Amino acid sequence: TAREYAKIYAAEAEPLEGFGEVPEIIPIFLVHRPANNIPYATVEEELVGEFVKYSVRDGKEVNFLRRDSEAGQKCCTFQHWVYEKTNGSLLVTDLQGVGMKLTDVGIATLAKGYKGFKGNCSISFIEQFRALHQCNKYCEMLGLKSLRTSHQKQRKATAMKSKTLPNSSSMKKTVPKKAREPRDFIASEH
Repeated sequence: TAREYAKIYAAEAEPLEGFGEVPEIIPIFLVHRPANNIPYATVEEELVGEFVKYSVRDGKEVNFLRRDSEAGQKCCTFQHWVYEKTNGSLLVTDLQGVGMKLTDVGIATLAKGYKGFKGNCSISFIEQFRALHQCNKYCEMLGLKSLRTSHQKQRKATAMKSKTLPNSSSMKKTVPKKAREPRDFIASEH
């Protein structure tokens, strides 16, 4: 799913003057080896160079290479683009790799999934992304809407509603359970 979104993103971004190269999610292949103790393995293209985590799964770590490098900025823009194209229902996360070649990405979806697909990362990543993302020149080149503005508007509307609510002591308070989707792993050899 992430690779397909990356291809569509590339088709939109590459023709733009000054955008340049776009991130590519390299394919991972499942290989069957019946004579081996571990009959299945995944293989992918060898990535040579400095391996960088451009985004993290929990959204809490700030990675300066992500913010300051061209690859990092374009990965953030890719996340923003997917978020906007799916109306905030899906987020490609855990972007990592060498230069513009990315591997082993994660996907977060809203609780019900997105078009039948359920992600392998917590739905809280979507909220964290919306709160922490800072648009860059590549977001502007693609005409993406600022997430700060929509997030700040929601916070103001919530603050105004709380002022007009009846006395909170007469209302029952509920706290939503934290949703956590376990990530499935396939045994692999590197």
